[in-house]
Amino acid sequence: MSFETKSTIATFGGKLLKLSHTSTTTKTPMNVNLYLPPASSTTKVPVLIYLSGLTCTPDNCSEKGFFHAAASAAGIAILYPDTSPRGANLPGETDSWDFGAGAGFYINATVEPWSGHYNMESYVTSELPEAIFEQFGDKLDSGRVSITGHSMGGHGALTLFLKNPGKYRSVSALAPICNPSQCPWGKKTFAGYFGTRDKEEWKKHDATELVKGWKHDGGKLPLLIDVGTGDNFYKQGQLLPENLEKAVKEAGVEGVKFRYQEDYDHSYYFISSFAKDHVEHAAKYLF
Repeated sequence: MSFETKSTIATFGGKLLKLSHTSTTTKTPMNVNLYLPPASSTTKVPVLIYLSGLTCTPDNCSEKGFFHAAASAAGIAILYPDTSPRGANLPGETDSWDFGAGAGFYINATVEPWSGHYNMESYVTSELPEAIFEQFGDKLDSGRVSITGHSMGGHGALTLFLKNPGKYRSVSALAPICNPSQCPWGKKTFAGYFGTRDKEEWKKHDATELVKGWKHDGGKLPLLIDVGTGDNFYKQGQLLPENLEKAVKEAGVEGVKFRYQEDYDHSYYFISSFAKDHVEHAAKYLF
């Protein structure tokens, strides 16, 4: 499977490639953006996967997140997957902004009709990176990968890291959904994609539950989390970082840094303000 390059954009000395391909995992066309820093022209560079939040496409953060300035300086590529399949044409797929299209939640759905297409966990952890490293293997180092994300994408980054020990060098998140089995967004999504008969299944996709059993690397977790205190979704109990912070402490997990940023909201003003910190966090483990 090969990617079609839709456009190539010069930015911060590197190139942003807007790519598309047909996914065997989602059974739909998928768009993805890839930022190649200047260093990739002479050596293989590590990769930071950025997972976006609800309603977003690969374009939102690559245009407004300002990760490229720091990634260019550090010599790190950024991979921006989409947030869900597009065009599966399932009943109810576009009825609400927080479920269905644009809201894949980086999980594999287990109930129909979603299970046929909404398999973003497998797409992000397996199909996409394998295809990217195959086509861009002369520029990207498949042995050095970290993961980060915002909101729903922060949930994705946390859970995919915790479920795949050793796959990623580090993890970070901006305003992540930390305890989805206990917040309105997560309850709606998990009920829709997993059903309600076995709510224990929900815990397998919840960072607050997963971290309780974290034993990898001697119980150390290379995690940075930023949350804005002016974030309305934080105030409404959608993010619940305190629940994750409590679980980390009770489990004796070390190396985690929580930062509550005064007055910042949920927007790209917040993301772009701390993008450099998250690239530098990844760089500590990628190099």
